[in-house]
Amino acid sequence: MEVLIKTFEELSINELYQILQLRSEVFVVEQDCVYQDIDGKDQKALHILGYKDDVLVAYTRCFEQGFYFEEAAIGRVIVKENYRKFGYGHEILEASIKAIEERYKTTRIKLSAQQYLIDFYESHGFKTTGEGYLEDGIPHIAMVKE
Repeated sequence: MEVLIKTFEELSINELYQILQLRSEVFVVEQDCVYQDIDGKDQKALHILGYKDDVLVAYTRCFEQGFYFEEAAIGRVIVKENYRKFGYGHEILEASIKAIEERYKTTRIKLSAQQYLIDFYESHGFKTTGEGYLEDGIPHIAMVKE
């Protein structure tokens, strides 16, 4: 998988379209969750795009500390359904952690994890914090990596 790291301004119109299409495909359609994905935060995010054969198959967006949480943050972690068996989720998360460490000069990262993915995030050094909660009708829990 080829990984690209771009600010909002660096994204091409086609890349932005692919990001929004993938997020809608998984978070809205597959997970049957009606929510406002276009939330005005993409402009402040660092976008991590994972391509396989010119298809956007994995994606996250990252934020500097103090913008989303007190810590740096990773959100919208996503892998296209028919590509999940290839380990691209691990690759995109590792690339996101590295991008935060290099660009934002911190190793403290927080995310809001869907609870069924706790083991996945723990395998990358994240630990649960606080109680679980519903976000857009889906059970989530906060996780932090020191």
